[in-house]
Amino acid sequence: MQHLDDDQAQDIVSIDLDGKSSIADHMVVASGRSTRQVASIAQKLAEKMKQDGYGPIRLEGLPAADWVVIDAGDVVVHLFRPEVRSFYNIERMWSFGDDEKLAAGGNA
Repeated sequence: MQHLDDDQAQDIVSIDLDGKSSIADHMVVASGRSTRQVASIAQKLAEKMKQDGYGPIRLEGLPAADWVVIDAGDVVVHLFRPEVRSFYNIERMWSFGDDEKLAAGGNA
């Protein structure tokens, strides 16, 4: 997701959910340095996804902006502050069967 790079999101990981879950086809996980940056990235990305025709976009967690979820149907994006991301470690939960580096919680 080029837009995440453009907004200086950190540690961007894409996880293919094909065959793992029916909730989405892909999950993207990224971090922002602060709640302000997480909120800004989320709002810009949600708007861009709407413009790109992803359909109804649901945003959760925006007021606190510790963990914001953008649900675009086939793609779910999780944006975290680094401490919150480390605590929940959702990459490990969803990357079963993927390469060892990602499964161990490393950055791909």
